[in-house]
Amino acid sequence: MTSQGSLSSLAAARIAVKALLDGGVRHAVVAPGSRSAPMAYALAEAEAVGRIRILVRIDERSAGFTALGLALSTGAPVAVLTTSGTAVGNLLPAVMEANHAAVPLVVLSADRPAELLGTGANQTTIQLDIFGEHVRFAVDVAAGADPQRAVETAIYAATGALEGTPPGPVQLNLAFRDPLVPEHGESLPAAQGHGIFHYDAGPQPMSMSPAPAELPERRTVVLAGHDAGPVAEAFARAHGLPLLAEPSSNARFGPNAVGPYRLMLEHFGRDSALPIERVVVFGRPTLSRPVAALLAREDVPAAMYEPVPVAWYEHGRRREERFESLADLAEFSGRGPSEWLDAWLLAGAAAQRALDLVLESSPEANGPAVGAKVWTQARGQLVLGSSNGIRDVDLAGAPAPEPLATVYANRGLAGIDGTISTATGIALGAGRETTLLVGDVTFLHDAGGLLLGAGEPGPDLRIVVLNDAGGGIFGLLEHGKVADDGGYGTAVERLFGTPHSVDISALAAAYGVGHVSVRTTAELATALALPLKGRSIVEVRTDRAGLRPLHARIRAAVASAVSQVLVGA
Repeated sequence: MTSQGSLSSLAAARIAVKALLDGGVRHAVVAPGSRSAPMAYALAEAEAVGRIRILVRIDERSAGFTALGLALSTGAPVAVLTTSGTAVGNLLPAVMEANHAAVPLVVLSADRPAELLGTGANQTTIQLDIFGEHVRFAVDVAAGADPQRAVETAIYAATGALEGTPPGPVQLNLAFRDPLVPEHGESLPAAQGHGIFHYDAGPQPMSMSPAPAELPERRTVVLAGHDAGPVAEAFARAHGLPLLAEPSSNARFGPNAVGPYRLMLEHFGRDSALPIERVVVFGRPTLSRPVAALLAREDVPAAMYEPVPVAWYEHGRRREERFESLADLAEFSGRGPSEWLDAWLLAGAAAQRALDLVLESSPEANGPAVGAKVWTQARGQLVLGSSNGIRDVDLAGAPAPEPLATVYANRGLAGIDGTISTATGIALGAGRETTLLVGDVTFLHDAGGLLLGAGEPGPDLRIVVLNDAGGGIFGLLEHGKVADDGGYGTAVERLFGTPHSVDISALAAAYGVGHVSVRTTAELATALALPLKGRSIVEVRTDRAGLRPLHARIRAAVASAVSQVLVGA
């Protein structure tokens, strides 16, 4: 048992909120609860004078992912407040994602005072370090103690200000004693207008001087993984190298970008006429096995551009050589021979045409066709769910000359949970039109993220749901072959396909969200072209049964087209 401090709970909460504001926090997501009431009241006071914006969510998991989305779109630390007990544990998935994606998420977990711990008091458990290695900093602030220094340290850690440490989540475990409410006669300050806490003009291409002529010519490819940024596109263009960019790299544009690159890598393998000699990696590649196989090849030297510490791997666990400067990276990559880039671009164009023809041969919607259409028509911000959605875009989304939308995805741990809530936070954080592409299982996993309380601000968010009544991605993995073999009967469909018969239109109506159902890519294009105001769901009904044969036809068509181009080159 510790001695009682001198500050009242509300006084301590006001100090904590001021320190959060001083540290750049401008958004807070609050889940209701009694023990967290002092912080809630202090945040309400700050909101009344225009210093912060509050969102309220009844589900802590949704609150955590909404805060994650706000931090992604604003680039600033965002707080999420919960009461004690299981409420804190519900933040774990969002904290885990924030850890691996280096997102400055500030967990404010309210707690009982020390004298109640271990007594069986209601909603009392050990909350400090509940997130383990997934937070950059965690601290107990005793009831009555001044929290300022703890908050300041937490903000430093969350924003990457501690040397050698990437940004990431932190936990402030704040204990409060009764009374938990303002004194009689106190009231909120007079309301003032809110400032604009974030403005995003959208993705902007970068300029880079052409590579020096004295650099050696090498058959290098630039691989842009998640969060690579437009620097990857600029580097590839400046050095005359083919650009293989995942959708959430925000580098999938420009004259050097190749669309169906993952189906082309085998044509530039070690036994080909034009084998890949080197690989330069920007960001984190996560989406395909052909890319993973390339990066695993010991005979192909690989480099990674890492100007600041990253959170998604441990040093020494990957083989790529690390470079902090673009000049040093250029010495590694060299510049591309003209025939090298030409081969990739000509083969890439042929591959894209072949793929498009396969998709156009069927008017019924399918995953790659939906991904391609959403990629082409989305503006403002585009959020891609894990599983097949982001892979469909990676396969079929044709690169544009200029970036069309800022692309987000939860690729820290690539989970499907919290996706609707993340997209909601992203949309509200930037105040820009946002499109979310998800599968039905991802959608249903976070259906509670559709719940907005009365009077809560709503985003301009269009949710495109590819509904094939289950988990389509497993049919494209080894499990699809097991199903085809038939030895496990219905086990694969039940355990991995997870079929369902949920009426998404009824679900949308229950949450007060608009809904339209389409079955063809033409109908989808019409729905995507409608003006977006508020929230709407575009449900694309399709069938999983033809997915494996479709991908087989795509692979065959692309292989034929690429082979013809390279034979004639």
